[in-house]
Amino acid sequence: MVQTTNSSLPRTGVTFAAELAFEDIHLHYGDVHTLKGISLVANPGEILCLLGPSGSGKTSLLRLAAGLEAQTSGRVKMNGRVIAGDNIFTPPEKRSVGLMFQDFALFPHMTILDNVRFGLRNMSAADTNREALAAIRRVGLEHHLRSYPHVLSGGEQQRVALARALAPRPSVILMDEPFSGLDTRLKDSVRAETLAILRETRATAIVVTHDAEEAMRMGDRIALLDKGEIIQAGTAQEIYHGPRTLFVAGFFAELNVFSTVCRNGMAETPLGAVACPNRGEGAAVTVAVRTVGLDVAADGAAAPGAIPGRIVSRRFLGSTETLVLAVPGTDDPVRARIRADELSPNIRDVTINVRPGDIMLFETGTENA
Repeated sequence: MVQTTNSSLPRTGVTFAAELAFEDIHLHYGDVHTLKGISLVANPGEILCLLGPSGSGKTSLLRLAAGLEAQTSGRVKMNGRVIAGDNIFTPPEKRSVGLMFQDFALFPHMTILDNVRFGLRNMSAADTNREALAAIRRVGLEHHLRSYPHVLSGGEQQRVALARALAPRPSVILMDEPFSGLDTRLKDSVRAETLAILRETRATAIVVTHDAEEAMRMGDRIALLDKGEIIQAGTAQEIYHGPRTLFVAGFFAELNVFSTVCRNGMAETPLGAVACPNRGEGAAVTVAVRTVGLDVAADGAAAPGAIPGRIVSRRFLGSTETLVLAVPGTDDPVRARIRADELSPNIRDVTINVRPGDIMLFETGTENA
């Protein structure tokens, strides 16, 4: 992997980052309403992650931005100028947009140099070669100029695709799950390198992913989509610490979920009572507790108010360990994720304390916080 700190590397050409705005976007495929009134802005130089489950509309929104298809209604703007909508449709090649596909979409019959040169138009041959070579060198693949894609590893193919997208110096780069085809070990290093290159080019970037951790690692802001709508948008910290719905909370963390009711301003759960202000007496609520929010200690080392429990099973995951616990008041197992080797292997009886910041209360039915 190329080290971004190496000052001898040629710097990627800097672009003039653009603002890309979606205004009340609707998209229909026959009777299927794929996008339902999406309004969202990617600010100049910002990395915006579109996050959500399969079928939520992430890739459809990206395709509209790229000009690969047209929305049913609404407008797409770049720096305030309409590029799609109101009987206007700017073709992809005139949008100053770079697109990086999930499968990289490299041409198998072309060398790496020719693949990167392919996206460079309206230039002399000398300029085309210079820009392509600069992009390839920046991703550390100058030794593969004459190679074909099939001899490259997945990570190297990903870097070729990135070089091809960046070579024309687009104002906006669109990336559709760019790391999904990489193995876990390689993914972290390639993602870090890609992020460094995006920061260097200063282009506005919109990255589609279904992985919340990846979105938090890369995005200046995150827009979480579900069923064609934006459920919540903001920074990683804003969404993680202030999820508006149970769906949002569950997308960003593993949860223990309890259905209960408010009595005298408190909602009782097997992990303790939770205050439920502004809820009527007997109101149905859902309490969610992040698995990382449970402090589990050997029985006898309990803090005041600790909940007794018993370890049913445990799984070592390297830096962390997952526990399945039995606790009084419920037949359902309670799950915890703790630092590895925190508990001796032979311990079964434990006590549990819940960190207040990892407890969330939602209205049952609406799932609103």
